[in-house]
Amino acid sequence: MNGVLHWQISGMRRLIFDRPRIVAILNVTPDSFSDGGLLDTPERALAHAARALEEGADGLDVGGESTRPGAAAVPEGEQVRRVVPAVGLIRRRLGDGFFITVDTTRAGVARAALDAGADAVNDVSAGVDDPSMFGLLASARRGVVLMHRLSRPGEDRYSTDYDRPPRYEQVEAGGGDDGALPAVVRAVRAFLLERAAAAERAGIAREAIVLDPGLGFGKSVEQNRALIEWTPSLCELGYPVMSALSRKSFVAALEAGVMGGGGAGAAIPPPGERLAATLKWSAEHVRRGAVLLRVHDVAEHARLVTERRA
Repeated sequence: MNGVLHWQISGMRRLIFDRPRIVAILNVTPDSFSDGGLLDTPERALAHAARALEEGADGLDVGGESTRPGAAAVPEGEQVRRVVPAVGLIRRRLGDGFFITVDTTRAGVARAALDAGADAVNDVSAGVDDPSMFGLLASARRGVVLMHRLSRPGEDRYSTDYDRPPRYEQVEAGGGDDGALPAVVRAVRAFLLERAAAAERAGIAREAIVLDPGLGFGKSVEQNRALIEWTPSLCELGYPVMSALSRKSFVAALEAGVMGGGGAGAAIPPPGERLAATLKWSAEHVRRGAVLLRVHDVAEHARLVTERRA
């Protein structure tokens, strides 16, 4: 696929980014920030998956552990209990005309989900939490999404809760950085470049890697906006970039003109009322170069993609 940006999800499955692609969020968790507890059985997960695919999703991202700020870690066995029955049922009933990623930082969970029918892993720790993750994916020839975060979810805060922006040191961003990048962009870029290099050293193919700047993870409202605006600096590294801002507090804060601190969370609408803000900033992220949209509201984002191509 010379000259065409793509993601080698598995040995047999390739996603071509001739247009922005959509991956539907499917949380089989009791405590996710927007939809926790809604998909508490494999059958409900199946119904949600079928609807998402009908509405235009190219794939599904199935997670058994919430990564919202303040969330407690979930043991591997419990993640497997939540994720594997849903993945297996979805694959058996709905076929193989779409991809499935499993949202986990644990290689044991990833292995069980891949065996059940998942294709790749969405690792919000970028392989840091479990050093055996990269070896598993290399041997299985599977794709990975590598995300930046400042801290583990249990130690994190919502973007609107920061009285002062989290501090990012001025680091060497690599890849031809001209020194003009904001500190948060330089730090995120440098981290993702290092983790992608580590993945490749472990045997994961370059074309099997997607980068995620980790919007909402250890960033203030303004820092999230800077990462969106400077998306081209990530794109020039040569990897596809994922946008995962759906229903997050910072998009609503941007629309409300709230920059955080001092009880700012009370000034913005709850997750279920953030669709307009999500669509606006998803469109902006795509305009800046993001090619994979991880979303709750599939039909609306499918229309956004269609309108952009018209």
